[in-house]
Amino acid sequence: MSERDKIEVHVKYKDVDQTFTAASAEEAWLLLDKVFHDFIPSYGIANKLWLDVDVAALAKEVEGIMAFSPEGSNLMLSKGKLTDNETLMLWLVAGYLGCKLGKLGSDALTKDELQAKLGKSGKITSTRLGELIKNSMVAKIDEDKYRITTFGVVQLQSDILPKIKAKTIGV
Repeated sequence: MSERDKIEVHVKYKDVDQTFTAASAEEAWLLLDKVFHDFIPSYGIANKLWLDVDVAALAKEVEGIMAFSPEGSNLMLSKGKLTDNETLMLWLVAGYLGCKLGKLGSDALTKDELQAKLGKSGKITSTRLGELIKNSMVAKIDEDKYRITTFGVVQLQSDILPKIKAKTIGV
């Protein structure tokens, strides 16, 4: 069989980049089928296991709970109805969302900023942040700054926001 009679197939999908040559259409089909069965399904499975945040959905979910102004982020709920951890999570999500929406320059807040927003002592703030870090909801990113993790945002959306809405807005 001459080079001209061979079939060359190139498959490029995300990180999969395969080129193969076959002597017949049947062989090309079998090789192509092998690529789809061996490589691409694993990407579909991996994508289902990958945590990702839909920023538009998050923004819609926190409507009425937080807002942004020229001065920064604001919680629109009474702190008295929230636990310390819920309050810290909301402030950190506000930083995350504000940064993603281009309303804030950074998604990280210092311990002092969080303490002021929580309205509690430095010891209580440190203890609560430690609990959130231990549960992988928050990460300490440098000397004294904290940000919410992707896992923390996902947990907030699935577990914490419904509880907050139920006790504060009656949803």
